[in-house]
Amino acid sequence: MVAFLGMGLLGANFVRAMINKGAQVQVWNRTSSKAIALEAYGAKAFADVTDAVKGADIIHVALKDDGTVNEVLEAASKAFKPGVIIIDHTTTSAEGAAQRTKEWKERGFTYQHAPVFMGPQNALESTGFMLVSGDQAVISQLEPELSRMTGKLINFGTEAGKAAGVKLLGNLFLVTFTAGIADMLSLAKALNIPVDDISTLVGSWSPAATFPTRLQKLSSGDYDNPSWELNMARKDTGLFMDAAAKGGTKLAVIPAIAAEMDRWIEKGYGNKDWTVIGKDSVV
Repeated sequence: MVAFLGMGLLGANFVRAMINKGAQVQVWNRTSSKAIALEAYGAKAFADVTDAVKGADIIHVALKDDGTVNEVLEAASKAFKPGVIIIDHTTTSAEGAAQRTKEWKERGFTYQHAPVFMGPQNALESTGFMLVSGDQAVISQLEPELSRMTGKLINFGTEAGKAAGVKLLGNLFLVTFTAGIADMLSLAKALNIPVDDISTLVGSWSPAATFPTRLQKLSSGDYDNPSWELNMARKDTGLFMDAAAKGGTKLAVIPAIAAEMDRWIEKGYGNKDWTVIGKDSVV
């Protein structure tokens, strides 16, 4: 028997996929109507979280944050079956995931953090990516269960909480990438350039293909052979901001980057490769 706690868009579609594969799933959500809605697909909904986990061998969790996970699991633990396995798909802090792994083990239960890069449709179709790290014996035991839920299961080794950290890195990239696109659209608006032309540019240029090279350049610590000098990149950044201001639009991300560029130029790095602004981040 499987229990699933948290019937948001991701959790609800995970449950539907499990039922489609023949699983019996007991569900709970703080807003009961969301759990009850899953009964139309064959789930059994409960208003009390302790009832939802009774008899479950595996409990999946997809909640909001560390505090919510801790609160819900503590409340549910009164009805945990001995030896139950908790699989948490919530995006949490790395510290929180590591701490829960330790504390639940001390209490006689297995906690495995398994955050995902999956949208609701991915959860329904069992595609996308799921991340794990920690006790490799536990991961090996759970691999069949987890692999059925996702397109690819990525194992980041023995460190508990590392998968949570990697998930945060990915989400940071998505946030900054999207904010960058928003700035690009703002500048396009100021310059009266239609979105179709942006699509043509990106489709032909494919900047995503440069990511591995840029990551290597940033992390290498070698900024002495510039492909784009910091002074020149800062000049172009000024052009972005000037054009946006004249066109009556606002850039959210670029002004902060310009300020960081200025800091490094003042330190004497203007003739270095512009990726020197990431120098302090290199391990």
